[in-house]
Amino acid sequence: MKCIMPCLALLVVAQWSAAEEPKQLKDVAYGDHPRQVLDFYQAESDKPTPVVFYIHGGGWQAGDKKTNPKAFLDKGISVVAINYRYVQNGVKDNVKPPVKAPLEDAARALQFVRSKAAEWNLDKQRIGATGGSAGACSSLWLALHDDMADPKSDDPIARQSTRLYCAAVNGAQVSLDPQELREWMPNYRYGAHAFGLPNFQSLFDNRESVLKWIKEYSPIEHVSKDDPPIALFYGGEVPAVGASPKDPTHSGIMGLKLAERLQAADVDVVLVHPGTSDPKFKNSTAYLIDRLTN
Repeated sequence: MKCIMPCLALLVVAQWSAAEEPKQLKDVAYGDHPRQVLDFYQAESDKPTPVVFYIHGGGWQAGDKKTNPKAFLDKGISVVAINYRYVQNGVKDNVKPPVKAPLEDAARALQFVRSKAAEWNLDKQRIGATGGSAGACSSLWLALHDDMADPKSDDPIARQSTRLYCAAVNGAQVSLDPQELREWMPNYRYGAHAFGLPNFQSLFDNRESVLKWIKEYSPIEHVSKDDPPIALFYGGEVPAVGASPKDPTHSGIMGLKLAERLQAADVDVVLVHPGTSDPKFKNSTAYLIDRLTN
């Protein structure tokens, strides 16, 4: 009988400690589709943490949210990694244009995360997006688009903001406009699937018929002076507008053009590509840690 109180005390401490363990949640649904799920990695902190919002690449046609959050968790930054509907899911669900499915899923996932701020101990203001290729394009679209919150909605998630604190991306596509892309890079040929078209030439030939969609879903079209800080990281060759790079889909030429537009709007932008001398930030991870913790 003598051990009852000490044992109860130990049990209470054990339960408290377990409750305080940082959360790692897998496949949390933010929508009804099987791909509308996210993983959450909670940083250990006694105050609300910043968040890295990771969007995987894969041309909006493949890929998965699996990621290693350790570099951010070690710095007190929580991580959310999302899956989203592919363009082929959009086609199947009669979403027009198909790219609306992955991009608006990203916005909805971001709103869902903000709705969990109190429960997950998150600073809902300090959220930085990241990703590569199509995930980078999605991140930029979120960062540059006007807020898509609907304050009058009956849905509390839809009332949450879609604006970001910053974005740091790798190999981003910045435009879906075939005309300007061909002007920047004569050998460019990516993006027709975003609009349900079979190849780049068909997108080029039918540009006028999908121009309203191009304007809506191209990140560069949404640049304005109130946009958050942006960091763009590219590999490949030293970018030169008008060249035909080996990998036009991920070329730093697009970074040059977006940075030009951002600078004209007086938006804080960092551009790192082959030929950049002594960059302050070597990669997107270093940028996000600096921006989200200072």
